[in-house]
Amino acid sequence: QVQLVESGGGLVQPGGSLRLSCAASGSNFRYYYMAWYHQTPEKQRNLVARIDTGGGSTIYSDSVKGRFTISRDNAKNTVHLQMNSLKPEDTGVYFCNIYPPSMDLWGKGTLVTVSS
Repeated sequence: QVQLVESGGGLVQPGGSLRLSCAASGSNFRYYYMAWYHQTPEKQRNLVARIDTGGGSTIYSDSVKGRFTISRDNAKNTVHLQMNSLKPEDTGVYFCNIYPPSMDLWGKGTLVTVSS
């Protein structure tokens, strides 16, 4: 079974950048589509980006397309989310999970605050 730990969040000014990381344990990581999800301050959790098992296919929500990039390293069991041109509405807790998400794999997430 895969376990996931997110890191890399913080406080950043509008227009700034952050790189989130997700470390996965377990030997089956490479068999899963992976994704990042954004939980708004209102507790709504939305898909931000998804990547296939090999890293060759990605999808993004319209709100982050062109600004965020998801990537993975199967040798290191990690998934990353490069976040550029951050906006105040990007504020929230970011979680990684498989795609589609598993209720058993939600971790603590990492908090991103975009504010001047």
